[in-house]
Amino acid sequence: MSESVAVAAPVADVLPRRLPRGFAFAAVAAIFVLFMAASSAPSPLYVVYQQNWHFSATTLTAVFAVYVVGLIASLLVLGALSDHVGRRPVLGAAIALEATSLVLFLVAGDVPVLFAARLVQGIATGAAMTAMAATLVDLDPPHAPGRAGVVNGIAPTTGLALGALGCGALVQFAPAPTHLVYVVLLAGMVLAALIVAAMPETSGRRPGGLRSLQPRLGVPQRLRADFFALVPILLASWSLGGLYLSLGPSIASGLFGLTNHLIGGLVVTLLCGTGALATFLLRTRPVQWTLGVGAALLTAGLVLTFAGIAAGLVALGIVGTVVAGVGFGASALASFGTLARISAPAERGELFAVAYVISYLAFSVPAVVAGFAATAFGLRPTALVYAAVLGVLAATALVVQRLRVTR
Repeated sequence: MSESVAVAAPVADVLPRRLPRGFAFAAVAAIFVLFMAASSAPSPLYVVYQQNWHFSATTLTAVFAVYVVGLIASLLVLGALSDHVGRRPVLGAAIALEATSLVLFLVAGDVPVLFAARLVQGIATGAAMTAMAATLVDLDPPHAPGRAGVVNGIAPTTGLALGALGCGALVQFAPAPTHLVYVVLLAGMVLAALIVAAMPETSGRRPGGLRSLQPRLGVPQRLRADFFALVPILLASWSLGGLYLSLGPSIASGLFGLTNHLIGGLVVTLLCGTGALATFLLRTRPVQWTLGVGAALLTAGLVLTFAGIAAGLVALGIVGTVVAGVGFGASALASFGTLARISAPAERGELFAVAYVISYLAFSVPAVVAGFAATAFGLRPTALVYAAVLGVLAATALVVQRLRVTR
């Protein structure tokens, strides 16, 4: 991993040897957004790839899901590595892997290369997420000690929203729709590599690096009741995100006749952008209150979305997406806020790993099932059943949270 950083080191000589901590904090936050934007950028392009290469909805969602397979594997294996070898080597290697995936996207001419690009991208993103989250905490400004937590909550959904919207705009209005967005992102990764080469190291080397590569998952006995009470809302909110990032543009095009690629990107942005805004606005509210509100808004948004799809009403589908997006952001903020509140520092890494694995499985597996169903039964019935099941899950989460508050 250190070799990938060493490659960028000569170029970094033109920069200050070590960036100021405040600038480094802002730069890492921007790199976090960049990584997540790169992960959602292919979403508006799936429709284009499908038209050019004539593959089914099943293949489309499988391409989406292989990214999550790589991401989960990376989280489990590489999640604690930066605690032992330092943040900069892991970030440098993750950026190099991400750049490799973008090159694969650039040269992709068929589905197998697309699969490879998404798999490499998932591994890179998983490695980068944990290292960037830890780096932000390391660089947390003394005058604003909670800033790292807010950025870690907002950056992922902000990046997903910007990536989908920016890619949709480039595909619709710029030349070379399946290439230009990756050139832009690749340029961003080159800049990110220069920044990482010049930023201060915030975590010293310590032994145990090889041992940290062994995946380990578990929930302490005393936390299991609180943890399992969060599972319905984790499943509902992340499954919703998976649907929008995989089939959202296809639903907009196939069910509502919105063939503009910018609209395809906007579908993802409506969910993730409102989620990011909700995370920021609700950051100071009590966690238990936010959790209840998130479950209620998820339920309401899914009911409205279901009605919009059933009736073919675009406006109702938009309103449902916005309401569900606020619920999505509130649920994510409160779920991980609850885990941070109930766990001791020595328990958090493993507990968050379990929560992320559940979340990303919910993000991918239902989307793949929906892809099979859309191929076999059609897009409209699949979308209706998916929305109905998620509505039931969200309502279950609401009931569970109300019962726990009552007790």
